[in-house]
Amino acid sequence: MTEIEEASKKLEEIVERISTVYIGNEEVIRKTLAAALVNGNVLFEDYPGLGKTLLAKAFGRVLGLKYTRVQFTPDLLPADILGTKVWRQNLGTFELIKGPIFTHVLLADEINRAPPKTQSALLEAMEERQVTIEGETFPLERPFFVIATQNPIEFEGTYPLPEAQLDRFLLRLRVGYPKSLEDEMAILEARLSWRKDDPTADMEPMIDRETFVRIQDLVEERIFTSRDIVRYISELVRNARADSRVEAGPSPRGGIALMKAAKANALLEGRDYVLPDDVKAFAIDALAHRVVIRAEYSFEGIRGEDVIMEALEKTPVPKGAE
Repeated sequence: MTEIEEASKKLEEIVERISTVYIGNEEVIRKTLAAALVNGNVLFEDYPGLGKTLLAKAFGRVLGLKYTRVQFTPDLLPADILGTKVWRQNLGTFELIKGPIFTHVLLADEINRAPPKTQSALLEAMEERQVTIEGETFPLERPFFVIATQNPIEFEGTYPLPEAQLDRFLLRLRVGYPKSLEDEMAILEARLSWRKDDPTADMEPMIDRETFVRIQDLVEERIFTSRDIVRYISELVRNARADSRVEAGPSPRGGIALMKAAKANALLEGRDYVLPDDVKAFAIDALAHRVVIRAEYSFEGIRGEDVIMEALEKTPVPKGAE
């Protein structure tokens, strides 16, 4: 068995394990895992009570990573996330008190409840994997990625995420309600069998941090992306950007995000090369939140998802790569 096949098999086992506590939506688990494989930040935008926090905690446990949760509130300060330096009289020096951002998996719960100044404290960490505290820069240990949640229907006491911050999320995912009566029943029956609200406390790590970092390196170094695929992604991004209904289209960072997600998906599928289907699977998740619709079309209900869907339809798929 090749290294790629071994990694794919282990990742499949991880998906299956998380599926035992996060029930009914394996696609969301796979996409979140794909983002984690490339240190990609994920924004869950959906209604309360759909298991977003449970999913984030399960990932931290099963991947053997340090997990920290921060509940964002209007009075949360940047130092509450990053940490601060405290003067120690007995030592005659400042001591760094690290904040919760010094972790591997950071759950930023209800991120849009914090004011813009606090939200911006995450920008450097989300993109550069480092933080600056009182002029001194501290690198964050690999892996590091943010899983953030926000409620799309509750606006009182919230602050919309600025476009610069949205652009730093590799994917925006929507969990959605259970798709069938059977899924709904399975969730209730699972709760009966757990005899507790949080089953993640009983989950054992399936790999450790070092192994996960090695798998991340496989995605970066061993997954081949042909020039045809690069052209396909570039044309898709440019077609979305050229849409007359768009005020601002996907940035080059959006194209990079889509390419990274496609490479991670190839590994999940047990391949060492990217197919157009890998790109299609993540196009909406990686690009739609980077699209700003003109006001007149926004009032008509046009969304970024519509623009990306139409761009997918008009962008020719590379011949021989399907």
